[in-house]
Amino acid sequence: MTAAPTTPPLAGLRVLDLATLFAGPLAATMLGDFGAEVIKVEHPRKPDPSRGHGPAKDGIGLWWKLLGRNKRTLTLDLSAPGGRDVLLRLAADTDVIIENFRPGTLERWGLGWEELRAVNPRLVLARVTGFGQKGPYAHRPGFGTLAEAMSGFAAVTGEPDGPPTLPPFGLADSIAALATAYAVMTALAGRDRTGAGQVVDMAIIEPILTVLGPQPLWYDQLGYVQPRTGNRSRNNAPRNTYRTADGHWVAVSTSAQSVAERVMRLVGRPELIEEPWFSAGSTRAEHADELDEAVGHWIARRTREEAVDAFEKAEAAIAPIHDVRDVMEDPQYRALGTITEVDDPELGPLRMQNVLFRLSETPGAVRWAGRPHGADTDEILAEAGLSAPAIAELRDEGTL
Repeated sequence: MTAAPTTPPLAGLRVLDLATLFAGPLAATMLGDFGAEVIKVEHPRKPDPSRGHGPAKDGIGLWWKLLGRNKRTLTLDLSAPGGRDVLLRLAADTDVIIENFRPGTLERWGLGWEELRAVNPRLVLARVTGFGQKGPYAHRPGFGTLAEAMSGFAAVTGEPDGPPTLPPFGLADSIAALATAYAVMTALAGRDRTGAGQVVDMAIIEPILTVLGPQPLWYDQLGYVQPRTGNRSRNNAPRNTYRTADGHWVAVSTSAQSVAERVMRLVGRPELIEEPWFSAGSTRAEHADELDEAVGHWIARRTREEAVDAFEKAEAAIAPIHDVRDVMEDPQYRALGTITEVDDPELGPLRMQNVLFRLSETPGAVRWAGRPHGADTDEILAEAGLSAPAIAELRDEGTL
């Protein structure tokens, strides 16, 4: 017997995604993955820039297929009077609006919090900007790269004698997207108790700072400034990447004392366990050269498969260093269903990351990939009560 389909946990939640590049839209994607109705609002003549970011196939941007999944698409010029009126009409029946315009932009268009709250007191407005809604930097253009620089991430990333290093992907934006989705759900939980919506002020420079750990606390209490250490850690050793005999790379971690001891026994250096400095991660880190030499020498004489198998049998922590080709074939990712396939009307079958986590009773799903620019405009506006002539008039005047 086939199990009855379950209702997604966020079914009935309506989200307007007014944001671009990348934190705000990704937060909306995460809500859509678990059943929220997400409407992506784009300017009629300036589509979301993610449609043109990165590689394309047959002229169709692939990044958008991921970022735009599970969203219906609507074109609307919010700066036009007709666009303002349409958005207020949609907002009246919406739970969440996510936007990332510079502070004051919505207000200039007559779409600030006061106007939105007037048509829907239960609305949650998530405002995602580089620097937040107040402060001396609030009106600067803000991107994830600036957050990676300002947060201290770049300062601690890279080799000790090398320059600060930025990630080659949207790290700060992605972390802010996770935080925004969490903030939205927190605000909705508050609404369930009070009946009132509220504003979420998300500054991209903040969530990455939290992810970086206790650096402010260390500096406050000890004056300690974490340096660049490459792949090593000041908190434990051995912790590094090591090249195998067949030219691959593996990563080893020994955050737990018991694991560090297993690694030393495995690589044939049990005498190091008896050293007084071996009993704590921070003092092991002071002897990283010696520990790296022991582990690296052992791994260099074995293939990747041999090294991983031996570590697994010893219950020591190791992982192969994958590129995306390895990720697509890894048996653990296959078992988890981390990569899913969706059939796309424009490009056919597509493989992409699945939803973030698994719920046993009400799982999420990738129902469709990013849709063409404005594909659902007429349908969405008709659902909002606009007549066909009214929609045609808005289109004629360039609002749609």
